[in-house]
Amino acid sequence: MAAAPRPDLLDRLAVRTAERESAQLLRRLRTIEHADGPWLECGGRRLLGFCSNDYLGLAQHPQVIAAFKRVADDEGVGSTSAHLICGHRAEHAALEEALAAWTGRARALLFSTGYMANLGVLQALLERGDLCVQDKLNHACLLDGAQLSGAELKRYPHADVAAAARQLASRRDAAALLATDGVFSMDGDTAPLRELAALCTREHATLMVDDAHGLGVLGERGGGSVEAAGLGSREVPVLMATLGKALGCAGAFVAGSVDLIEGLTQFARPYIYTTAMPPALAAAALAAVQLAQAESWRRDKLGALIERFRQGARQLGLPLLPSASAIQPLRLGDAQAALDAAQALEQRGLLVGAIRPPTVPAGQARLRITLSAAHSEEQVDQLLDALASLPAPAAARG
Repeated sequence: MAAAPRPDLLDRLAVRTAERESAQLLRRLRTIEHADGPWLECGGRRLLGFCSNDYLGLAQHPQVIAAFKRVADDEGVGSTSAHLICGHRAEHAALEEALAAWTGRARALLFSTGYMANLGVLQALLERGDLCVQDKLNHACLLDGAQLSGAELKRYPHADVAAAARQLASRRDAAALLATDGVFSMDGDTAPLRELAALCTREHATLMVDDAHGLGVLGERGGGSVEAAGLGSREVPVLMATLGKALGCAGAFVAGSVDLIEGLTQFARPYIYTTAMPPALAAAALAAVQLAQAESWRRDKLGALIERFRQGARQLGLPLLPSASAIQPLRLGDAQAALDAAQALEQRGLLVGAIRPPTVPAGQARLRITLSAAHSEEQVDQLLDALASLPAPAAARG
């Protein structure tokens, strides 16, 4: 009997893509031709964006741009090598020192992306036979990092500290890491960090926080969700955050003890085997860090806009999820309802992301509204007026 033909990988991928398209869940690229603060030009139209992560409005700050230009003029664009060969420049070192000081850690280590940082940390810390406990709503890179490590991955219901405790207690013989987002990227709420820290202390587990959406936004000094919770390096020994959200740049870092950073330098493969970020980008990020610390009015303004938006949404009866962060999700349930709502807003000149499965669970499609210190009160009111005009059931008023 002749052997069955070997499955073709490209054909299989095409079938999966077609299935997603038939379910109206296909992701599509949108090309932005020009950005001017919160204004985005796309397809010849000028749209007011409520979907970027530029929470402090620093992406186009003149000092950030000037720092990038100055180093690009002096050093060129690419770093030309991995950090451990000849890619680690003075700009990288200065940024790492500033990030360590800002977050109250001994040292920091730069990665090219947040995804790579989380893969690197979990792959370096965990081994087969270890235990990794994670919130079910953690970012995909934390889940992927645990799977890459070979450790046993257990996921607890969102923000359920008691469930996390049961999972840690189920394997007290194993080395354990509990990893959580600080601010959850799709729901906008904050993890119960104080309770999780106390749990990890009791269970002798290591706590890791991904604070991509908290750094710069939360805390008196902008140190993020860990600072806002009153925790330090003893309670949260592994801290990851990105440079592409509130800081308006790109890249990421891990901050912690000397031993942690030295260990990651030796064993974090996404760090070792990747070209370092451009030194001009590191210089721009350093300028953004300095601005985020010095100009606290940006956090104050963002907080006022968040409160204005939530108060207006309450008056309209809109079903916002409970979030005090810049991420304000409006849950609509059905994926088509989310698409229809986003299209209706775009017709009124507003760009808001429709988030659908598999990014969020089935039945939890939403508009992911994000606010920025670059927005004005009038622009927030414009968004509220547009949301009020959405036809039922798109607005899903509760």
